[in-house]
Amino acid sequence: MQRRSFVSHAAAAAAGATVAVPAIAQGQGTITWRLASSFPKTLDTIYGSAEAFVKRVAQLTDNRLQIRQFAANEIVPGLQVMDAVQANTVEMGHTPAYYYFGKDPTFAFDCAVPFGLTSRQQTAWYEHGGGRELLREFYRGYGIVNFLGGNTGTQMGGWYRKEIRSVADLKGLKMRVAGFAGRVMERMGVVPQQIPAGDVYAALEKGTIDAAEWVGPYDDEKLGLVRVAPHYYTPGWWEAGPQLSFYVNSAQWDKLPKPYQAALEAASYECHVRMQAAYDARNPAALARLLKNGARLHTFGKDVMDAAYKQSTAVMEEEAAKNAKFRKIYEPWKRFRHDQNQWASVAEAAMQNYLITAVRR
Repeated sequence: MQRRSFVSHAAAAAAGATVAVPAIAQGQGTITWRLASSFPKTLDTIYGSAEAFVKRVAQLTDNRLQIRQFAANEIVPGLQVMDAVQANTVEMGHTPAYYYFGKDPTFAFDCAVPFGLTSRQQTAWYEHGGGRELLREFYRGYGIVNFLGGNTGTQMGGWYRKEIRSVADLKGLKMRVAGFAGRVMERMGVVPQQIPAGDVYAALEKGTIDAAEWVGPYDDEKLGLVRVAPHYYTPGWWEAGPQLSFYVNSAQWDKLPKPYQAALEAASYECHVRMQAAYDARNPAALARLLKNGARLHTFGKDVMDAAYKQSTAVMEEEAAKNAKFRKIYEPWKRFRHDQNQWASVAEAAMQNYLITAVRR
């Protein structure tokens, strides 16, 4: 009798568990959103990470939160994704925050600033250094809720038609670079140019510009810049760990059922990890192919790096003095960067530097 009672209770419990999960989903109903990307489909790592994101959200919600992704220019231009989310033209966007530097340089903290945080440090600041709270407060003024959306890791310093042996070689150089980097470069004699990725090759080939920065080996290879500007420089000191973001319209977020909110945030974390891993895995082979096809790899000289650091610090201090929103994030961010670099010198950098030397013996 006891055995039969136990079996019947267990069966009832199992049946209840089986019904419970779908019942929650059924109670919420199906919601359809649109996501505007700042990137073309050809950039399969960045665009592809968001594709994986929307698929994962669908899986986690039993296909009841369906997000349709659109490439740059399919709904809005890539540089207007934030505006589209703010205006509720689309419910979501996937974009680098520093694209909106012209609206307020404070946006750059959600992506990258010159001599900023590495990808791991950026995530640490966002998750445990107060970054999320500071950025959420900032974005509230734009009617947006932001989420982690991936990271490329430290980017390259760009492609140049001639070698950059000293700061003097930067004088008068016309370079495709924008945002904070453009402002700093301008102080070093560069003439910044804002040119869409699709037009960079033609501009270099015709001599309209002398140099261009993009991302790193895997994505740079697709642009074919090695054929017209063979000098490939590292590091991209203006993008030590550029983080991408998912933007959600605040009003749409508030209407979203709690289980769907949790699914979206969980999927954003997966996307964040996936993108960095993909670039780390793909960049070495891409760099080897670029070198085989004529790229000449260079490291910026100490005088160039020192000048860039000096001017970057000056630009950010000046911005902090006149922009209260920028200053509110910059001051605690600066302390966090100092502590992170102190710690990195103790373990991470020491180990990495030894291994780099050891494997070359």
